[in-house]
Amino acid sequence: MSNNKATKIERKAFIFNIQKYNMYDGPGVRTLVFFKGCPLRCKWCSNPEGLERKYQVMFKRGLCIDCGACVSVCPVGIHTINNEGKHVVNHSIDCLGCSKCEEVCKESALSIVGDIKTVSELLEIIEEDKDFYDVSGGGVTLGGGEVTMQAEFAANLLMACKQEGINTAIETCGYAKLESILKIAEFTDLFLYDLKHIDSDMHYKLTGVRNERILKNLKELLRRRYNVKIRMPLLKGVNDSQDDIKRVIDFLMPYRDYKNFKGIDLLPYHKLGVNKYKQLGMEYQIKEDPKLSNYELEIIESWIKEYDFPVSIIRH
Repeated sequence: MSNNKATKIERKAFIFNIQKYNMYDGPGVRTLVFFKGCPLRCKWCSNPEGLERKYQVMFKRGLCIDCGACVSVCPVGIHTINNEGKHVVNHSIDCLGCSKCEEVCKESALSIVGDIKTVSELLEIIEEDKDFYDVSGGGVTLGGGEVTMQAEFAANLLMACKQEGINTAIETCGYAKLESILKIAEFTDLFLYDLKHIDSDMHYKLTGVRNERILKNLKELLRRRYNVKIRMPLLKGVNDSQDDIKRVIDFLMPYRDYKNFKGIDLLPYHKLGVNKYKQLGMEYQIKEDPKLSNYELEIIESWIKEYDFPVSIIRH
């Protein structure tokens, strides 16, 4: 028996969140799609659920009543009740993503992070707010995690968005093969490109990787005339000194007058993702408070403006 209906085979991506009506990550009103998996381990990461490219259990201890309903439905034994009658989550066991524990938890203490989506499924969600994009000059931004870890899918999704007249942007740490970045660049209107620290040794200490590849890829994007906006996360006593800022300026100075260089965003340190670490059974590595005051941020902004760089402070 022949089947006249052609089966459409699409690429699939592992994502962990879709955020609508965002005003911070690219121009206008935007929809953010967060991809799972990241090659960096930044000590201040606000999306720890995006680091691993796998399903993960998030457990809110304060909501749990230790009923044990999740224990009987988990096929791999992630959930147990200990000798004190307390619910324990073993995060070292890989979650299958069946969501059975989440479904039986009446107190909403459990949630499974991670979802498989096709291009068509994501495009349908993105297109829901096309009127907002058209009015505001907004569009879609792909972030994470690190989107370049799923470069083939990202390129397909961005191409589909461009075909529908939707503005596209990606947030990236830049730590990827150049070919992966260029594959995405063909369909990207704006790169939001992280510069976490200009010194490679410090970059390694803070993120687990050196920055030579990141800086090389950044140069290539600028030289090839792709639109790039630099994003600098700022932590007090870590990368906020005048010398640190001057070294960034020196690196970017050859590209300052390029039309495709769209300036610098300063991203002040915040603690918005701290509670998620405990829910994932992870330790948040920053013990002190490296938050900069408004005055300190404005001083850094003034240093950059002295060299005629477009610069903005992005406050969430």
